Amino acid sequence: MSPEGTPAIVSLHAVTDDERARPAIDRDRARAAVADLLIALGQDLDSPHLAETPRRAADALIELLTPEPFRATTFPNDEGCDDLVVVAGIPFHSLCEHHLLPFRGVAHVGYLPGDRLVGLSKLARIVEQSSRSLQVQERMTRQLAEWLERELAPRGTGVVLEAEHLCMSLRGPRIVGSVTTTRSFTGLLRDDERLRREFESRCDAQGMERTR
Repeated sequence: MSPEGTPAIVSLHAVTDDERARPAIDRDRARAAVADLLIALGQDLDSPHLAETPRRAADALIELLTPEPFRATTFPNDEGCDDLVVVAGIPFHSLCEHHLLPFRGVAHVGYLPGDRLVGLSKLARIVEQSSRSLQVQERMTRQLAEWLERELAPRGTGVVLEAEHLCMSLRGPRIVGSVTTTRSFTGLLRDDERLRREFESRCDAQGMERTR
């Protein structure tokens, strides 16, 4: 225990209220639903090429919607680190909740430390966890910022997501290669233009063009 009576290291379950509320997955019903959908779309499930498609498609969706559990361990900021911490260019993919089509890109996540720090790899893990659900990019951006605020109480946070949405490039307007950018800034990163520019300059070095 620290002199103030608090643990020197705190392990946090990185589980959101939304994830706690998720109903249990019914794999058999999912497979049956995929089969019904294929039949409704005029596909022949007696074809040997489609016979296993309901199982494969259901299993793939379940995998995409199931986050890996992990513990985010935070540490006391004993050395008084007050510089910006940024992990840029974190690849992610998710499913658009409006069309059930993927969107994929990179996340840039950073914070100005307060009393606690978090392991850098855990910033990538929380991006992966947030993406494993039916999502919209705007909400995911906000969720990541809220997680940092809740678990670290930092002096400021910055989250930028850049992603290509297949619901735009494969259907509808069919705009191939377009990138959607969403941002969330809190605290000093919202109020201090110099800090915000520093964060964004680190993001630019690891943006979407570098991942293609």
